[in-house]
Formats: sequence, structure tokens, C-alpha cells
Amino acid sequence: MTDAELHRPFDGRTLLVVSTNYAPELTGIGPYATQLAEHWAAAGADTHVLAGMPHYPSWRTDPGYRGAWRVTEERAGVTVHRRRHYVPPRQSALRRALFEATLLGHGLLAPPRTRPPDAVVSQIPSLAGGVIGARLAARHRAPYIPVVQDLMGAAAAQSGIRGGGRAAALASAAERRALRSATLVGVIHESFVPRVAAYGVDPGRIRTVPNWSHVQAPSAGRAGTRARLGWSEGTPVVLHAGNMGLKQGLEVLVDAARLAPRIRVVLMGDGNQREVLRARAAGLRNLDFLPPADEDEFTDVLAAADVLVVTQRASVLDMSVPSKLTSYFVSGRPVVASVAQGGGTAQEVQNSGAGLLVAPEDPAALLSAVRHLVEAPARADALGANGPQYVARHLGREAGLARFDALLTEVLADTQGRPRR
Repeated sequence: MTDAELHRPFDGRTLLVVSTNYAPELTGIGPYATQLAEHWAAAGADTHVLAGMPHYPSWRTDPGYRGAWRVTEERAGVTVHRRRHYVPPRQSALRRALFEATLLGHGLLAPPRTRPPDAVVSQIPSLAGGVIGARLAARHRAPYIPVVQDLMGAAAAQSGIRGGGRAAALASAAERRALRSATLVGVIHESFVPRVAAYGVDPGRIRTVPNWSHVQAPSAGRAGTRARLGWSEGTPVVLHAGNMGLKQGLEVLVDAARLAPRIRVVLMGDGNQREVLRARAAGLRNLDFLPPADEDEFTDVLAAADVLVVTQRASVLDMSVPSKLTSYFVSGRPVVASVAQGGGTAQEVQNSGAGLLVAPEDPAALLSAVRHLVEAPARADALGANGPQYVARHLGREAGLARFDALLTEVLADTQGRPRR
């Protein structure tokens, strides 16, 4: 095999990726779908993506796509087919169901016009993406590979959203059907394996394909970034970056700011709970809300903080690993995880050695951990340094994409030569 063939192993293949989220979205699962599709396009595949309109994490459709029903665009060698859907400004079980229903209906009503795909890959969540992927794979008699980033059924049950119990039952039923129809199932963390197997999926058909770090290492000087942001060198800065939703339980940081006026708490990002949190934080002079940072400065802002925080509600035992965590590790700053023991986030923080775990929804416990790190800078620096080392060993982009290549190659090899019925 020539070098060219080695670097273009999917020449002549047509691949369809179904992912509600895609570039230009910079957080959540969108960057993973984007980098995966672009990687396969560079490897020779005619790669198509069926996606929603960009809306995350603000939960507002990006201005450039408002009013459009269907958009087809080329991005880095990938053909992206976008379909309009409802975007709920606030979360409830009914609004979430309408979001998923419009994604599902429009995706099935107007699927991409491509050659029959050799494989269909979808990201779960969203629920609609899993169902659409399964239906289109069955329609074309192509192998189907869902990649479980999270499970909507469990998330709905734990979300605190009104009506979440009924939504959880419906979501679990749909997920079970989609996963049981899969050729192989990818999961981003081994903790998902028992849950996927409980849906009736043979564990022998489950493959672990961890997410990778999709951001660049910090490049700007820490002091300069702090000065630009107005952060005094004498004031400890505690930063949360990413989605501000119900699941995150960010009230704990607002309450921590109220208990510790000498510590600056920064919430950077967007989400459907942003205004609720702003109202809760009224009158707090040591709490700032920042918009999402641009891609080229994101890790510089992370590295300028003293402590990075990831939070979840106490009712959430989340098997997924939030994308912000891999970015936190890259920044080289210590992490305080206010999450339940046993979930994917807690396991990754423990595995990395890059931070401390505290009980969720406990502002006093969170503050105690922050003060411990602030008062012991050598300890904080040592924990922070473990993050980039962990990324280099386990979360590199090349290694992550290679695992997906192996997953796709296994499926294609298994179906090689079989006529489509």
C-alpha cells in the first residue's frame, strides 16, 4: 500500500454523519462531529453531515441562519445539510420534546441527497439524531454506528425539568430501539457500557471511543490576559466556562460568590439559565458574566484563572464527560469538580490527577477546595500540570480520530462484499 493510500483509506466511500450540533458551534458535541467529518473527508471519503441550525450554547439560532428552512454548504471538504428546527429559549419537557420532534420530522422529511452511504454515524444526544441515523441506515441498508456522548433518558430523569419522568421513559424507549439496531455502538467513556448493554446491546458490539481535546494550548501570557480582563493579581479568580443549563446547577457558584466576597467568580458562556443566574446574582460585585470566548483565545482565558470549576446537580450521576473538562486539562490550571462520585466527570478528574472532587450543590465545600488551592500555590500548580500530561497520554486528537477510523474500518470490513438487499 502506498503512502497516499495509507493517508486516504476511505477513498471512494460515502459517509453520512448525523449530528444536531456542528460548526460553527464551538462547544459541546459540535466540535467533535466537525473534526471527525473533516478528518474523514481528508481521508478521501465523500462526507456529508445532516445537522441542525447553529444554536448552541445560547439556544438562539445564529443570525446568519435565521429564517432559513434548508441550507447546504461546504465546510473544509464536508457537505453540510442543515434543517430548520424549533429552538426552545427555556427548557421544559414539552419544549425539549418539540425541539426533538422538529429535528426528527424535518430530518426524515428532507434527508440529504447523496449517493447511498457506505455507513451512517450519528451522535447521541440528540435523541432525534439517533433515530434519524437508524432510519436512514435502514433505508439504505448501510451499517449504522451511533456514538453515545450522553443518554437522553437518564439525563431527562435527572434534569429537574418539569415532566422529566415521562420524557425519560419516552427517550429511553427511542434510544433502546436506535442502539439495538446498530452494527456497532461507540461510547465515549467505559462507564456507559453497562447502561448501553442494559438496553439489550451485546457488549461485544460496544467500542470505547473517548473524546479528545479539541482546543489548542494557551499561547498568551497569563498576566497580560488577566490585565485585559480586569482581573487583579491579588484576587483569586474561579472560572466556569461552557453551557449554563439546568443540569450544571450553577447556583452553587452564585452562592459561593456570596459567601466569599474576596474571591472573584466568573461564569463564561451562554445557555438557557443565564438570565436566571444573573437574577440570582443581583448585587454581587464579585461575580462576572462573560460571553463565550473566541476559539483563538479560549484556553488563554482558562489559563488566566486560578481555579477552573465544573459543576452538576446532586441528582445527576452523569456518565458523560463534558467537553469543557478536556479543555480545562489543556489549560494547565487545577480543577475543582462539584459533582457526584462515580460519574464520568469524577472518574476523569481522578484519573488525570488534575483536580479535587467535592460534594455537588455545596458552596461551602467548593469554597474550601478553592481556598486550599489558592493558599497552596505549589500544590495548585502541580495539579494543574497534570492536566496537559494527561491530555498528551490519553486525549490527543490523533489518537482519538484513529479510534474512530478503527471503528469505521471494522464496520466496513464486516460488510465488504455483501450485496445490499
